[in-house]
Amino acid sequence: MAQHGDWTFLYDNKEETTTRYVSFIGEEARHDIAIIQTQNFYGKSLVLNILTHRMAILGQKDLDEPGYLEEVFNMTEGEANELREFLRLSI
Repeated sequence: MAQHGDWTFLYDNKEETTTRYVSFIGEEARHDIAIIQTQNFYGKSLVLNILTHRMAILGQKDLDEPGYLEEVFNMTEGEANELREFLRLSI
């Protein structure tokens, strides 16, 4: 572990990533997200809601967890279903 001043780093890596910015309007809400694909999360993507500043590391199996998107992104069930449908095709 590296140390700098009062900070102890558990890791400090740089890598090339792919980032996709998407904005779409569903029947329930507007969704502005960034999807960051990296080797760092075992095949999962970092999904950032730009409007609310909430984020999650998501894979396909996470989309099947009842209530997970609702909780992590603080969304209604309808809003989360729109996002879930999009993410199934995108991550």
